[in-house]
Amino acid sequence: MPRNPLRVWARYWIETAFPLAEAAAALAGEQSSGTFVSVPGETPELKERYGARVEALRALDTVDAPSLPGAGMPGGVAQPRWQRAELDVSWPLDNMGPSLPNLLATVAGNLFELRQFSGLRLLDLALPPDFARANPGPQFGIAGTRRLAGIAQGPLIGTIIKPSVGLSPEATAALAGELAEAGIDFIKDDELQADGPHCPFTQRVDAVMAVLRAHAERTGRLPMYAFNLTGEVDEMRRRHDQVRDAGGTCVMVSLHSIGLTGLLALRRHAQLPIHAHRNGWGLFSRSPHIGVSYVAWQKFWRLAGADQMHVNGLRNKFCEGDESVLASARCCLKPMFDAPEQGCTVMPVFSSGQTVRQAHGTYAALGSADLIHAAGGGLMAHPEGVAAGVHAMRLAWDAAMAGVSLEDQAQRESELRQALEGFSA
Repeated sequence: MPRNPLRVWARYWIETAFPLAEAAAALAGEQSSGTFVSVPGETPELKERYGARVEALRALDTVDAPSLPGAGMPGGVAQPRWQRAELDVSWPLDNMGPSLPNLLATVAGNLFELRQFSGLRLLDLALPPDFARANPGPQFGIAGTRRLAGIAQGPLIGTIIKPSVGLSPEATAALAGELAEAGIDFIKDDELQADGPHCPFTQRVDAVMAVLRAHAERTGRLPMYAFNLTGEVDEMRRRHDQVRDAGGTCVMVSLHSIGLTGLLALRRHAQLPIHAHRNGWGLFSRSPHIGVSYVAWQKFWRLAGADQMHVNGLRNKFCEGDESVLASARCCLKPMFDAPEQGCTVMPVFSSGQTVRQAHGTYAALGSADLIHAAGGGLMAHPEGVAAGVHAMRLAWDAAMAGVSLEDQAQRESELRQALEGFSA
């Protein structure tokens, strides 16, 4: 998309029974100076300066029925057809300034409810560099994550505490210790585990970090543990400080639970990497006819300060296809702005039903090992136990990066061979 230092650009996929130009004009008006009727203050001069502009409109296919309920139809049309198109709209930066919450209200606000549309999806954004200067962006990103985890190259082999809920702080700490002994690089709380009565946050941090510190003193290696501190802003700040003071190296939040302002507030306070979980993402992505693409969505959270972002995983347990997952991961690794210091690149996190079988495909398709590969059951359910599961995943990645087939590597390594037998294709 074109970049303009004074304008915000957004690209949409639209579906409408109205003339395309008419529907596009309704969107531009609703999201800038217009409303459903003319008002005295909307002078030509004001519209010229502050109105959204339709920059491009590219017709696609037509369909016989609307994709979403509630859409209107133009009067006097007996047999309407629903036209699909790509629409580029731009706004002057002066309308919202480099404010992420107000940018969201502009490009993804009331437009989804306009009766002119039976389908509407935000595909991409191009932002002025003012957004990079005004917002904190990732503090650690890929390089900082690698430094704190002590992993200079290759993926961070990671896992999620399982079962997701039900473990006490002591049981969580015991599992974290077992994983540390197994050589894991990264451990995270499940997003469902935050500060419940059976596993309070304070006790969990104290118990887990006591075990991990002891391991580090003995081995010189401290796995990165992302503690889920999702909560109200003041709670998250206090929880962050507890993790920091206990010697922890990562915190985690559920993005949709805390919102943009919550992440911004945490990032401006934080001294640790922020692991950004996207739970709830299906609300925005599952229907191709409404919502927001990951390409556009992740730009908000990167600018707000995420260091690591979930992208799902290849052949995952959810409904998302591999090409969508890879497009999401590539976005995380791609700079948002031309100036290197404004790149805002973040580490993609592959998870969801992952086993040794996804390593080769992930590396071949992404062309990079700058990622966290998190497997829960794919490590812990190894027939020979957790340590064998971690070792098998590392062997799979070593083979992928060396250009050795999974089968050839498995012939030489029993842990990998057993993992292949235990986790079907």
